[in-house]
Amino acid sequence: MTTSPGGNLVPHLWKSVLLTGILSLILGGMVLKWPGETIVIAGIFFAAYLLVTGVSQIFHAFTLHISGGGRALMFISGAASLVLAVLCFKSLTNTVLLLAIWIGIGFIFRGVAEAASAISDPHTPGRGWQIILGIITLIGGVIVMAYPISSLGTLTLVVGIWLIILGALEIIASFGIRKAGNEVRTAVSEVIGAR
Repeated sequence: MTTSPGGNLVPHLWKSVLLTGILSLILGGMVLKWPGETIVIAGIFFAAYLLVTGVSQIFHAFTLHISGGGRALMFISGAASLVLAVLCFKSLTNTVLLLAIWIGIGFIFRGVAEAASAISDPHTPGRGWQIILGIITLIGGVIVMAYPISSLGTLTLVVGIWLIILGALEIIASFGIRKAGNEVRTAVSEVIGAR
């Protein structure tokens, strides 16, 4: 019995990439059409995330076999997440503000880590671009921290545009994947037929 390389999934890969592209386009359009509602929905999901992770961390603090210090840190982290979740559910403004701060801190850490990593390793491919991207991400994080509410509106628009561009590129790529898959199947059939 002979099977083609990649099994049965390869012929269908292009379909999943196409579907992802279409969904990205739709989501990007929705974000651009309703940026305020998008921020509110993201805030609600963020509050739910804090609630779930807080409960999970407190549960694991009492059930996992870890050191006393690790147990205490996990409990404190879980309790802090629960307090933040309650504050988020109490006020939509708190939710949006906390989400902006969370994003800002994430940008700052990522920017510092990316730039430091590229600076410390002179053999990193695309080192200059990584340093520049790290610095831009760091600056973006500082701006989000300095202007949390207004920067979230801008970030929402950027995300909407990015999703539309990404969706279009994924749709284009899906047809390239389909064509390449057909070429591989034809070549494999010819090799098997020549035996």
